[in-house]
Amino acid sequence: MKKYPLEKRPRQWRSRPAAEEVSVNRMWCAAVVAALMTSAACDSGTAETKQVQLTPTSPSSGSGGSAALTAPAPDSPAENSQLATLRPTLTVRNAAASQGSGARVYEFQISDNSAFTVSGGVLSVYYAVIVNRTGIPEDPSGKTSFVVDTDLQPATKMYWRARVSQGGVASAWSSTASFKTKIAGYNKPGELFDPLTGGETIGERVGATTFIPDKGVRLDSPSSFIRYRLPQTITSGEFSMEVEGLRPNIPVAAGFSVNKPKIFGMQDGDGDYTTNNWRIDGQYRGLEGNPPNCIQFRAMFGGDQYKIEPDTAVRYAMVFLLDPSKTYFWKGTWSNGFRLEVSEGISGPKFYDQALPVANAYSPSRHVAYLGAPVGSGGEMSVIVGATYRNVWLSSRPRPASLGSALER
Repeated sequence: MKKYPLEKRPRQWRSRPAAEEVSVNRMWCAAVVAALMTSAACDSGTAETKQVQLTPTSPSSGSGGSAALTAPAPDSPAENSQLATLRPTLTVRNAAASQGSGARVYEFQISDNSAFTVSGGVLSVYYAVIVNRTGIPEDPSGKTSFVVDTDLQPATKMYWRARVSQGGVASAWSSTASFKTKIAGYNKPGELFDPLTGGETIGERVGATTFIPDKGVRLDSPSSFIRYRLPQTITSGEFSMEVEGLRPNIPVAAGFSVNKPKIFGMQDGDGDYTTNNWRIDGQYRGLEGNPPNCIQFRAMFGGDQYKIEPDTAVRYAMVFLLDPSKTYFWKGTWSNGFRLEVSEGISGPKFYDQALPVANAYSPSRHVAYLGAPVGSGGEMSVIVGATYRNVWLSSRPRPASLGSALER
């Protein structure tokens, strides 16, 4: 059979427009709407919602400022530093010039983008990506600080700035500084994130695995996998991750008869994976994969009558020689069917995108998810030995655009 190498195409980067002068009334009113918006209830039960009040809703113009008041200067944390907290202390060196009479107070803004606009896409239910705090009195020590009092989104590069006001007149904004929030995972109702780059996981390591610094967790044996027990069934959602170390022409491993390694999987409870009526997985098949090196999925929505998978003709058209030195982004989404997408990195070109509908809902009573998959009774290979995983998202909502930006190398 002819093997089709994965086409080498240049990455398609989307340039971010330079920060432009916009109406702060419009910008931060939009931020308030986004931050105070209560997320829709999760699929079975209602998740706790995180609300962040941005005050005031309409600060004055975001550019210019009074010439009589110099802008404060960012002091700490150090520029672009990796922090070990989700609630950092931001400190500026006080403005030098004085407007005259009246107390001097400071305003701090934090955002997950340097334009200080509301990011597109869906926000996390549990963590903030925009904060605006006013009325912080100037500290006579020469430096003024703001202690963030809500949890910021983990593993995210954040931008911040400050300005001073006195007698109703505001200075220009300080220069923009940045920091990275704590690299931390969580498993909450309707939302799971596991960065895996810091030597720990919120899941369960089964079999031989190794943490590779700044890269993720590697599966080291044919029976290794990472297991996540979800506190709430996700009947409609996304399961996505970055994977490195995927190589073509994998032979069937000793003790197995079917060469269909799983990149990720889901099922109901801890029963036999092969026969589970709620099994869903994405596969990168080996030499005996019919055909070799094809990408494929299988999704069970409650039994054989609700099984969907691309047919033989599609499989033979979806053959790729993946490069083990590259990082690939795998994303499975489900609702009234299942869709599998694979691309060269999160923002790179997509080369696999297949979907099929089904006439049943996905509703396992004990939702369990895997990186790799457990060995089942059917003799199928369950993992690719040497595959390294990072930046895992599993939720009833799409992945937030800035989540994991602190992991970028």
